[in-house]
This record gives sequence, C-alpha cells and structure tokens, in this order.
Amino acid sequence: MNAERYLVDTSVWLEVLPPDRGTGALRQRIDELLAADRVATTGMIRLELLGGARTQEEWRRLRDLLSALHLLPVDEDHWDEASQLGFRLRRQGIAVPFTDLLVGAVAMRDGAVVLHRDRHFDLMAAHVSLKVESRVTM
Repeated sequence: MNAERYLVDTSVWLEVLPPDRGTGALRQRIDELLAADRVATTGMIRLELLGGARTQEEWRRLRDLLSALHLLPVDEDHWDEASQLGFRLRRQGIAVPFTDLLVGAVAMRDGAVVLHRDRHFDLMAAHVSLKVESRVTM
C-alpha cells in the first residue's frame, strides 16, 4: 500500500518558511512528511510561493526546495474539474477562490490530502470528497 501524499498548501508553507520559522507542531509535521518523502506540490502553489519571493536568492532557494517535492501536474481536465467544483459550491452559497478550487481538484484526482491553514479547504471538504488535514486556528 502506498502512503498518502500530502499536497501542502501555500498557507502552510508561509508559516514554516524560511526553515528557522515555525518551530511548533506544524513545523514538526512538515519535517515528518518531508522525511517520509510524502510531500507534493503543484503549479499553483509553486506560482504563489515563487511569485512572492522578495529577492532572486530567495526565489532560487524556494525553487530548489519545491523542485525536490513530488509534482502533481495540472492538465486540461483539472481546469474543468475546478470550474465544475466552483459551480457546484456556488449553488450551495459557498464561494471559494479559484486558486483553492484548482488545488482541491488536483488533490482529489490524485487522492492527496491537502495540508492547509485556509478555511476554504475545510468548506470544500464538507461538501465534496476532498481529504484535508486542517491546521486552521480559531
């Protein structure tokens, strides 16, 4: 049996990067998943993190870190699935940012668990078959 992959959302990476940040339970969880080679990323998360880099050196360091993770590719069907997901949720009065819809669609197709600190993923998981590990603090 293959161990589940964890698609670590930008909301988590922002709490634990750079490596000297986040010394608590979340940092420990990321370290465990990295050591077990269970962390994945996708293009949208890479875009959010790399696009937010403040220096060229930070961009290179982040790119190298992300390049070492499992990459869950995005194909044309993912865009359709994300738009269908958004359509279905809106009909239930739930608005989710397009970026989170795409990350959710990728995770659902791959069977990955979204590790996050973003309530939108919890909203999605309550209505669709998205698996999450929520680190949202109240």
